[in-house]
Amino acid sequence: MNPTRVKKTNCRTVVGTLLALALLIPGAAIAEDPALETRAQKKAPTAFAAEKPEPVLHWGKGDGKSYFVPAVDILGFVFLLNQFDRYYFDSGDFDSDYSSFKENLTGGWVYDSDPFKINQFGHPYAGSMYFGFARSAGLGFWSSLGYSAGGSLLWELAGETTPPAINDEYTTGYGGAILGEPLFRMASLLLESGQGKPGIWRELGAAALSPATGFNRAAYGKRFDGVFRSNNPAVFTRLQLGMNLNATVRSNVNRNPNAAEEAIPQSYRRGEAIADFTIGYGLPGKPGYTYSRPFDYFDFQFTAATSNIFENIISRGLLYGRDYTAGDNYRGVWGLYGTYDYIAPQVFRISTSALALGTTAQWWLWEKVALQGTALAGVGYGSAGTIDGEGERDYHNGITPNALVASRLIFSDRASLDLEVRDYYVSGLASAESEGSENILRGVATLTVRLYNLHGLTVRYTVSRRDAQYSSLPDTSQTVAAVSLGYTFLGQTRFGAVDWRPRSEGGP
Repeated sequence: MNPTRVKKTNCRTVVGTLLALALLIPGAAIAEDPALETRAQKKAPTAFAAEKPEPVLHWGKGDGKSYFVPAVDILGFVFLLNQFDRYYFDSGDFDSDYSSFKENLTGGWVYDSDPFKINQFGHPYAGSMYFGFARSAGLGFWSSLGYSAGGSLLWELAGETTPPAINDEYTTGYGGAILGEPLFRMASLLLESGQGKPGIWRELGAAALSPATGFNRAAYGKRFDGVFRSNNPAVFTRLQLGMNLNATVRSNVNRNPNAAEEAIPQSYRRGEAIADFTIGYGLPGKPGYTYSRPFDYFDFQFTAATSNIFENIISRGLLYGRDYTAGDNYRGVWGLYGTYDYIAPQVFRISTSALALGTTAQWWLWEKVALQGTALAGVGYGSAGTIDGEGERDYHNGITPNALVASRLIFSDRASLDLEVRDYYVSGLASAESEGSENILRGVATLTVRLYNLHGLTVRYTVSRRDAQYSSLPDTSQTVAAVSLGYTFLGQTRFGAVDWRPRSEGGP
């Protein structure tokens, strides 16, 4: 694997994605912001009163779904990816033929040790392509999950000469679906925004978000138009462009194993520029909105940084659940969630694909003040390890229990305070290295103040800590903390509070 080539590819991916997300934000703002509503729309019923949902989609219906089209798409994608890898990389790992396929088909499965970014991002992103081919051909979430798992199996058996890997099949098949569904839905939301047929910029933006969707739209025209509808969810978006102003690093990982006993701290690039995008989709409290499909509620965050390209990629969505109420001012959803997390604060990294039980809710505390929150507890398969620690363990796989508590306190249309705590325990179960474990704790506090219209400022404090214990290595402890300041462009003035009205207009 050529690191320079991977880095250039990652940069192009980041730039294209951020441009697509910039297109998405104005559409979400127009659809959801009461500040932009007409006087007739402001004559709304009391908060949380029922109303008939109206789909946003305006660009017609196609001929329906196809099981054959995504199968052909995936075969072609796997073939082209294999050919590219075969002729570009100086390795025999991709010189697959019938004999290697037969050997992989009849041989045993292993835990592979490819670079962390390949296993924990490259494979899930490839899985999101397989998933997107099926999703954009009109198939539902669960059917598309079968295609992402099938595409991964095809690659493991026929795309490489190396033995098929259990961890790759899981992260590509399941992780690809959890990553792919929000990308598909954001692309669909962008196509649905505005009136009439999508223009070239919306088409290009949707293709950057979900390349598989863009390919099927270009290849098959209107055949699959209108098969999927977003059903007008409550959406909140926030884009931050800023810089880390201050950072502290504590680490007992030596860069040089022959150094003195006192630990030499790992290198850390201070003053890095960051771009952060957050979207909440299907937020609880929207009158008439239902949660009948996987990911009718989801939260997605993407952070790019000049230090390591991918700082965070975090996706969680409701796979199966239902909404509930508690009094006049509390609305929520609960059930089974799917999660995909990739977090890399320069000196270490953690990634996991998991299932979790939990709830997401909104509570009007008093007039113009709302509290939104999510609490999850689950288990998945994860990887964690240090970065830039010569002589240290690169990363460790294992069954990973994890938990999340996140909240957003919204002060009318002026400010919001987000607090989030995550914890991951990468155990020695189902691991090639059973005599070791890692625990990673991460906390984030974000204050956003709206200054004018949809423009504001965000101050964020992030702290991450990794503690690792292995029988063959000294215990490792690493802590990274950073303060960032950035310009913020909001998708709406009320920070995602759903169905807000002043009391004089029948609000909570």
